[in-house]
Amino acid sequence: MLRNQKLLVPICLILLTAIGVCAQKEKPAEPPDQSVAEFSQAADEVLADMSKLLSLPVVKPLKKTVRSREEIREYLVRSMREDKDDAKRDADRKTLEVLGLIPKGYPLEQKLLSLLTEQIAGLYDPKSREFFIADWTSPADQRMIMAHELTHALQDQHFNVEKWVDTVKRNDDAGLARTAVLEGSATVAMLDYLLRNTGKSSRDIGDLDPSLLMGDASESPELADAPQILRDEMLFPYLPGATFTQRLLKAWGGWAALHKVFENPPVSTQQILHPDLYLRGVVPAPVALPPLGKILSREWKKLDENVLGEFGVNETLKQFLGKERADSLAAPWAGDRYAVFEKGRGGRIALVMRLNLSTDADAARFFGGYSEVLERKRKEHAELLRRPNFFSFDTPEGGVFLRCFRDECLTAEGITRASFDAMTAAIGWPAGPTDPRQPANKVVTAKIRHSHDQPTAALKSVGPCSISNEKPCASLYAE
Repeated sequence: MLRNQKLLVPICLILLTAIGVCAQKEKPAEPPDQSVAEFSQAADEVLADMSKLLSLPVVKPLKKTVRSREEIREYLVRSMREDKDDAKRDADRKTLEVLGLIPKGYPLEQKLLSLLTEQIAGLYDPKSREFFIADWTSPADQRMIMAHELTHALQDQHFNVEKWVDTVKRNDDAGLARTAVLEGSATVAMLDYLLRNTGKSSRDIGDLDPSLLMGDASESPELADAPQILRDEMLFPYLPGATFTQRLLKAWGGWAALHKVFENPPVSTQQILHPDLYLRGVVPAPVALPPLGKILSREWKKLDENVLGEFGVNETLKQFLGKERADSLAAPWAGDRYAVFEKGRGGRIALVMRLNLSTDADAARFFGGYSEVLERKRKEHAELLRRPNFFSFDTPEGGVFLRCFRDECLTAEGITRASFDAMTAAIGWPAGPTDPRQPANKVVTAKIRHSHDQPTAALKSVGPCSISNEKPCASLYAE
């Protein structure tokens, strides 16, 4: 699944909306009346303050610049191109499409570029070890932005954040969790910077309400116009990330102890959303997909294989069921893995996903909710078949299937029933319900209905049942 933060190798940025800076003031005709020397001096002063607050000594001097909106846009374009090749960008877009999170043909890359250009107030680039700030921010806001970005700079000097995030680059869910550590800790550090002369800190505040950190999203045209998944994924590292950081600061006693999170990072967005799970060491179970390369024909090319995590599963449910039901159904998530395939270049897309839930009852509840998601997502469908813990229908793009067994669920879109049955057999599940639409069963039913026209020998040779051998053909028709 796309992680928009991954479109930039330097993930350490600050969003205007996420910090409540007056995000969408008109850009001044001229940059703020501030000399480069004054900006540099202010940055050095804030760096010294943050070093003391975070208990992270300054290791080396920091490059600092002010950039225009056009310069920031050029930087983003270059970073996007360096971070992912065309094939990966195409796979990300198609994954979001098949999940139903963006419309088909949505201009994802252009939208992200516009969104980030609108939202970025400052950025720390760990590749060049450079901090820069947008020239349209006012001097009054700049020190707050500096507090956030220079937290990234100090963390990078001590923990090499780019390498730290790249360690899990094959697991999007774990990558988003690590991004939430970086952006959440920088957001809370910025809050502590603002409180530094009051005798208070973020630990003195009750449970942090992330919404209080947001500006007015309605004043951000690009953000307001973006699909829900882009808005939520952009803000996730800052908002749940900040709540996670505050919880750890309270549990561990301050910033000096918080740095051990870099040695033992959260492994899933679930641990970010539920910090107590992280503190208790509760981790998701590893999930393996069936041997799809052996089950699907050679025409199918794998575009991506990854992990949605609780965040991604929640987003998929929320898109079709609303937030309240999504939160309830996604909370028992205990692990997942998915793969996306394409049949020929530009052909049909197939999605296969296997999930672990906490209990059998949670899996049964998920089955009920996700079957609704599939029906609402695939509005053009026919031949619907519903059985206990088994659900399927046909679409112009192939069959859609959902089955749950004990505390697991397997779903597939764009494939055949035979392929789906091969997948469930490969993971050791018992045979699923008989499909009355199979050609053999239809023939058997027809012969039973017109048995007076057919010899008994013919009945014995058709399908898995017949009148003469007393196998229950009628039950196939009744299921």
